[in-house]
Amino acid sequence: MVLRNIVKIDEEKCDGCGQCVDACAEGAIKIVDGKARLVSEIYCDGLGACIGQCPQDAIIIEKRQAAEFDEEATKAHLAKKQEGQKQADFVCPGMSIQKLREKGRTTNSTAQVPSQLSQWPVQFKLVSPSAPYFDNADLLLVADCVPFAMGDFHNRFLKDNSIAVGCPKLDDAEFYIEKLAAILKANKLNSLTVIHMEVPCCSGLTQIARQAITKNKIEMSFEDVTIDLQGNVSRAETVEILCPILR
Repeated sequence: MVLRNIVKIDEEKCDGCGQCVDACAEGAIKIVDGKARLVSEIYCDGLGACIGQCPQDAIIIEKRQAAEFDEEATKAHLAKKQEGQKQADFVCPGMSIQKLREKGRTTNSTAQVPSQLSQWPVQFKLVSPSAPYFDNADLLLVADCVPFAMGDFHNRFLKDNSIAVGCPKLDDAEFYIEKLAAILKANKLNSLTVIHMEVPCCSGLTQIARQAITKNKIEMSFEDVTIDLQGNVSRAETVEILCPILR
């Protein structure tokens, strides 16, 4: 320990804006629980580049006993921080939001039967509630076995619609409820259609839609479509969810 200059952060004044974090070239400060904190004394050179960036005057330089500034340790700390940032910024190409075609337009696919898919990704776990293809969309909530069972699924249902695909039996139903509720909250949908197989476990998708709508405390109807094992529509009905609070 040596007597030297080092930063002192007043947590009462700090509002966690993070400007000091960006100003510190040594990476000695980070936001923890909404407040700026000194990561380690050995990373702080005591020069105070962060002071002028604090809009709350929450940082001062004080002279006190502290561990010496360690330049080599700081370099290693910065290298690790930069590597962590690169990993955080990486987005799997398979999860990158893409709008494949505009509504009503045909595809340039050379396949014998062109795809009607207009977005990517499609898995419920991967779609973002704020994805642009959900805005004013006709959304299909589809059990993932349906497109395999139905030979004409693309032209009959998928064309010009957005889609979220999942399995109510194998996946986390609570997660689906939260995700669909977030989609409904962030977007004004034109319509919602739930399409599932006739097997009992698959009807859980209908309950997921019901609970997501109820969670948002809105009144809304959706089409509930059941597909038999031969790929035919065996039943289609309108489900109306009423909100007692609004009545």
